[in-house]
Amino acid sequence: MNIFITLDYELFFYNKSGSVENSIIKPTQELLDILDPYDLKATFFVDVGYPYMLKKYKDQYPELQKDWDKLTTQIRTMSNNGHAIQLHIHPHWEDTTYNGKKWVFDTNRYKLSDFNEEEVMTMVTNYKLLLEELSGKPVTTFRAGGWSIQPFENVGKALAKNKIFKDTTVYPKGYYLSEDQYLDFRKSPTNKTKWNFSIDPAIEDVNGQFTEIPISSMKVSPLFFWRLAFTKVFKQKKFQPYGDGDLKLNHYQISKLLLKPSYTVISIDGLKASLLNQGLKQYKGLNEKETNFVIIGHPKSFSKYSLGKLKKFVKKQHKNHDFIAMN
Repeated sequence: MNIFITLDYELFFYNKSGSVENSIIKPTQELLDILDPYDLKATFFVDVGYPYMLKKYKDQYPELQKDWDKLTTQIRTMSNNGHAIQLHIHPHWEDTTYNGKKWVFDTNRYKLSDFNEEEVMTMVTNYKLLLEELSGKPVTTFRAGGWSIQPFENVGKALAKNKIFKDTTVYPKGYYLSEDQYLDFRKSPTNKTKWNFSIDPAIEDVNGQFTEIPISSMKVSPLFFWRLAFTKVFKQKKFQPYGDGDLKLNHYQISKLLLKPSYTVISIDGLKASLLNQGLKQYKGLNEKETNFVIIGHPKSFSKYSLGKLKKFVKKQHKNHDFIAMN
């Protein structure tokens, strides 16, 4: 089995962005310290809007020059060491400003579908060029911010124009609707870990020019999210995230998760890291010539607990499976 450890390399985006040191640099290095002894490679989906805005403001604000130096040094080092650096877009950065003290976010246009065709084309093109400049290698793979890749038409045109034909945004049976996000993956195949598509990444088209390698997912009971809520309420130290920013919570969606079963991604984040071995066992049962097990994570959401779970998982599984990067 191919195991892909994929990380959304990004800041928070609500009232408090968090620092680059605590939300990205430090937890990413903790992850690398787990992988390096086994020479395992990961894929980092860089939210390029952030370095794009750092580049815009860094000559005006010395503190942003320091953040730029830290971020770009880590990206180039990881690339040189064989990790894949790929494209992740949270388009709200297009409407974000820096006021001399902090990032000021406007998330009214959080999804790529909130932008017109020309704006999406320009964004994808500019971000890809910057990312290739930072990593020194071609960009081949995409992941949409907030999993909000639908509708795909304008995104597809921009990706094809930039010769990006591989995506890993979908997680089978996922569904989420809020004022900011939209994703509906309920029609995605559940017996495949790779398929072609054309007009919708969640719907297979054997003749499609794009390839989807979905994030692995599994069905969980409300009890799991009650446990997750417990760790948040009582703030146990081992569950505290490295990141020092804050999240925008959808209380209606949270209440639904607490009441009925749902599908969630296999992740390194927080309590979800406890599902790694269970999820892998589920995917071993697929009757597929080459099975892909795609783990997602966000360095800002890592905790001592979750990285401990990952360390045990890697130690147990690295001899039996291929841990590879999405190049």
